[in-house]
Amino acid sequence: MRIAILQRDTAQRGNIELVLAQGGHTCMPFSDEVVLTKALAASTVDMLVLDWHGTRLSGVDVLRNVRALNGDHIPVLFASEDTSDDSVVHAFAVGADDYVSLPICPTVFRARVDALFRRAFPDRCDKVTLDVGPYHFNMRRQSVTLNGKPVVLSGTQYRLAALFFANIGRVLSRDHIYAMVWGRELHTLTRTIDSHVSRLRVLLELDDCNGFRLQPVYKSGYRLLSLHDGVETFDRKAA
Repeated sequence: MRIAILQRDTAQRGNIELVLAQGGHTCMPFSDEVVLTKALAASTVDMLVLDWHGTRLSGVDVLRNVRALNGDHIPVLFASEDTSDDSVVHAFAVGADDYVSLPICPTVFRARVDALFRRAFPDRCDKVTLDVGPYHFNMRRQSVTLNGKPVVLSGTQYRLAALFFANIGRVLSRDHIYAMVWGRELHTLTRTIDSHVSRLRVLLELDDCNGFRLQPVYKSGYRLLSLHDGVETFDRKAA
């Protein structure tokens, strides 16, 4: 998962980033609230870890901006040295999903992050197989079949396909895609994503006949659209 971290204190920010990275997550660290808000206007993330007190904007202001841009489906966790009852109650009242004290306990923090992800994305966590319309994904084998026939994909193509099918209907920004598929942040313009998306459309036959459309989103990224409702089913048993 891709997580944005806002924390004024350099040491605390670094500790949070380290703990999340050890849990397999990709992090976007920020020290300034305005910079974070601007970044989220052009990018997508799966979770936010916010500082309650800011230098230019309060945690409440940042949360309100985030909700206006991304809706209520992205979990938001506050990490702060301020553990007063008033601050904690206020955070939950304005839409926070959790609130922890600094410095964090690594094991407890990871457990709370994982719990928020299970709640926010129940269809994306701990799944072994994924059946979506005519497509069958085996997460352990990293294999895909279309109408029962194997589709040969490279490792990169599989990761890209799995990312889209785990986020049906959701706009994914280019830097989000690049971070999750290629494992590093996107700092320069590149046609790599477009080339892989174009090839994936052909390999998986993503068209109206199979009920899906992979479309570009202007100035953002891509979105996989389902043309039929109720096509997603999941199975925890290995195929």
